[in-house]
Amino acid sequence: MSGTSKAGSEKARHDSSAERFSEQERAAMKARATELRAAARGGRGAKKAAADEAAVLSAIAAMAEPDRALAERVHAVVTAAAPELAPRLWYGQPAYAKAGKVVCFFRSGQADKERYSSLGFSVEANLDEDDGMWPTAYALTELTEAGEAAIRRLVQKAVR
Repeated sequence: MSGTSKAGSEKARHDSSAERFSEQERAAMKARATELRAAARGGRGAKKAAADEAAVLSAIAAMAEPDRALAERVHAVVTAAAPELAPRLWYGQPAYAKAGKVVCFFRSGQADKERYSSLGFSVEANLDEDDGMWPTAYALTELTEAGEAAIRRLVQKAVR
């Protein structure tokens, strides 16, 4: 007979999975679970859209500088370039969805303990290139006028 009890093996399994995910990854998973619960009990239409945008703006306001300034500018550019995209949280970070599916998102570098933030695009984004290769994420350390113009073009292409 094995000396390992059922409770002991469950604890070992739990401990080993806890070692596989970083603190940031676990926080993102918890944030996503909270988002899904809120969506399940949330309203519909304009009320839900307003609540989702308020949650995005609150998440941006909670970011430390310089990520807050970057996220504010990205938010302004994305919402102006593609007003059909609905702001919402995705893994606790600002994202923009079309028909309920995330098209692009902002990731705070400080939240991820990285040296830069990023603007990423999901598989829902229409960015495919004929040569079969295209970028799906961009590092952001600052946002110049040229950078804003590039984001505007990418977002408009992504929603076509």
